[in-house]
Amino acid sequence: MGKIMVGKTSDIPAGKMQKVSADGKEILVVNVGDSYYAMDDTCSHAGASLSEGKLEGSIVTCDWHGAKWDCKTGKLHAFPAKIRDLNSYKVVVESGNVYLEL
Repeated sequence: MGKIMVGKTSDIPAGKMQKVSADGKEILVVNVGDSYYAMDDTCSHAGASLSEGKLEGSIVTCDWHGAKWDCKTGKLHAFPAKIRDLNSYKVVVESGNVYLEL
């Protein structure tokens, strides 16, 4: 497992999310109340980028069809059909830098 720097805390202020590429993966990094979380950026329903969706609390809503994900766990929160949960990743903040552990 490696640690990859994906940005500075100032790049992702509270209540915001940002798509990053790390280790060949598209990952969504989310700041909820100055705590950082990460999960796959691609919706498992139809392949939309979740970074284009909406963030309310810790829930990310896909802009295409409304699937809702908990960014803290990558688990599906709400959608009419059963679709695959997303991978979540550990985020570490050190000296104002945001790292993913993959």
